[in-house]
Order: sequence, then structure tokens, then C-alpha cells
Amino acid sequence: MNISLQNKKALVGGSSGGIGKAIAQQLAASGASVTLMSHSEDKLRDIVEALPKETGQTHQFLVVDFNDFNGFQNSISNYFEHNSVDILVNNTQGPSAGSALEKNVSDYQEAFDLLFKTVVFTSELALQQMIAKNWGRIINVASVSVKEPLSYLALSNTIRAAVVTWAKSLATDVGKYQITVNNVLTGYFDTDRIAQLNAKKAEQLGIAQSQVRKDMESKVPLQRIGDPIEYGYLAAFLASDNAAYITGTNIPIDGGLLKSM
Repeated sequence: MNISLQNKKALVGGSSGGIGKAIAQQLAASGASVTLMSHSEDKLRDIVEALPKETGQTHQFLVVDFNDFNGFQNSISNYFEHNSVDILVNNTQGPSAGSALEKNVSDYQEAFDLLFKTVVFTSELALQQMIAKNWGRIINVASVSVKEPLSYLALSNTIRAAVVTWAKSLATDVGKYQITVNNVLTGYFDTDRIAQLNAKKAEQLGIAQSQVRKDMESKVPLQRIGDPIEYGYLAAFLASDNAAYITGTNIPIDGGLLKSM
């Protein structure tokens, strides 16, 4: 199966590292022109320069701060005044870890702005041109925790669940325009985020970080942590015409970690 995204334009959030970077790289490798979006200008510039550039491909980056919603609104609105996208990958960094008892109302409001409002606002702008073209792909990077909540990620559990239910509603509304909306439920991947969470857990338990990782791997039926490039393959497929009949879904990519159906 050949995945071709030639003549398609993509906007990928959180793409200065980890899963977002891997998605951007694979979309570019499949022929799309990609705009990377994150807060780290130096990292974004280096990644853009290294992306493949075949005939007709142009890549760029957009510096945003997902934690500053008002500033984000201004940046992304200005971007869409001069650009349109066919493929939108909604991805941001995760909110701080902690249990429900450790978080208060203001923490949930900050997480709502970070994980929900940025996604909805960006999607609203992207949809204007997608509807006009009668084609589009929206891919939301979510988490397996929306099905099986993780006690130490109360904020992420809560707000990402809101994102996936919103996405289901949106998929129903925009299907007639041949626009698909799908959520990818992320398991354990070898990223800086996982390393940070493991370091905190190791400190709390008084054990080595390597032991935390080993315990994590043992919970996955495939007995390993995912490589972000594997995530990129799934995103490229969902962005392509090959996935034109897949919408409104929650697709786990977790090595079999989820126990529920």
C-alpha cells in the first residue's frame, strides 16, 4: 500500500520532539508540506531543515505557547490568515502529573485551556478551508487514559476525555464534507514526557528510574515501549485517502496495554 500525501498541507502541534516530531517527519516523508508548531524555535528550525523536500514541498514552523491561550489564539489566527491546511494534528504537551486530591479547580482550568480550548480553536479555523475543499483530516493525539484512567494523571484523564467526545460529535457534523476526525489513544512511547513521569514516580517510590521503566514494559503485552516512528506510520495512514472511511474512532496504539475492549 502506497501512502501519498502529495499536494497536501499539514499542521502538526507539539512537533519539536517526541510523538509530534515523528508524525511531522512521516507526513513529510509521504509528500506533505508540513508546518511544525511548538514553543521551541531552535528545535523547530533544526527539524524543518532536516525534513525531506521533494518537488512541490515547502516546510515551515510556527512558534506558539500552548500554555498561554490568549497568545496562542493570536498566533494561530494570524497563521490561518495566510495559510490553509488539509491535515491537522492536534497535539500539545501534557499537563502536570498528580492525583485528583492533589489538583484544584484552577489546575483543571489551566488543563482545559491547554488540552481542549487550543484543540477546538485550531480545528474551527482549519475547518473553514477543509469544508470549502470538501476534504480534510483531523487527528487528535489523546491517551489510553480516556478508557482506563491513570491515577497519577487526573488532569489528563479528565480533559482528554472531553476532547474525544467532542471529536465524536464533530465527526458526525463534518462527515458530509468528506472530512474525517479521529482520536489516537496513546500508550507508552519513548519520549521525554515518559522519562519525566518515570523520574517523578521513581522519586516517589524510592526506586531506580530503570526499574520504573522495566515495570512499565512488563505491563505491555509486546514487552516494550513504543518507538515514536510507529506512531508516525499510523498518523500518515489516517491522513491519507486510504483511511477515507475511518472517522469518529478512538484508535489505541499501545502494544496491547489496554485491558478493556
